[in-house]
Amino acid sequence: MSAQIQKPAPDFAGTAVKEGAFEEIKLADFKGKWTVLVFYPMDFTFVCPTEILAFNAALSQFAAINTEVICVSTDSEFTHLAWSQTPRKEGGLGPDLKLTLLADRSHAVSKAYGVLLPDEGIALRGTFFIDPKGTLRAAHVHDLPVGRSVEETIRVVKAFQFTDEHGEVCPAGWEEGKDTIDTSDKSKYFSKQAELETELSNKRKAPVDPVTAAKKLKA
Repeated sequence: MSAQIQKPAPDFAGTAVKEGAFEEIKLADFKGKWTVLVFYPMDFTFVCPTEILAFNAALSQFAAINTEVICVSTDSEFTHLAWSQTPRKEGGLGPDLKLTLLADRSHAVSKAYGVLLPDEGIALRGTFFIDPKGTLRAAHVHDLPVGRSVEETIRVVKAFQFTDEHGEVCPAGWEEGKDTIDTSDKSKYFSKQAELETELSNKRKAPVDPVTAAKKLKA
């Protein structure tokens, strides 16, 4: 089964490394939570440790929104363990990695989610958002050289959680606390945005008092 938005996420199971120990995990273990699958190319590389350490540093933020983060590569669990115990100054993840690293030696998980590069035997940088019912809600996949934004990952989870709870939809660039769109009365949102744009435009066109401007420059 290939990964499709609005369809059940492809099942997976395998050996992972978590806090220095091997652990058997499967997708069903995380039912009732949001799950973010973070595919990355390879252990002991360049961009990958920066991403994983960034996600690791944000685990408390993910926990606060009922979200589990699972990182996946085609490395073995033994390579994951060695990498997690290597000092950060040497490109490792140690000494206090809490993030789960799933081994996909068979390439089955990477292939199911459509991120496997078969000639190289590694995965693209894919981020998959699975809701508490096991439905795939979003997929972001890009090429190898550029790392991802943890903040954007959290924003997407929060946006889906908001829409699921309130029924309204989130406009471009939505962040927690900002306006959303009521689909039964979209004019309310767009009217407010038009007013804000007009107000901003008027401020830009307002004449500048040279004396006031000079005082601001000296301040």
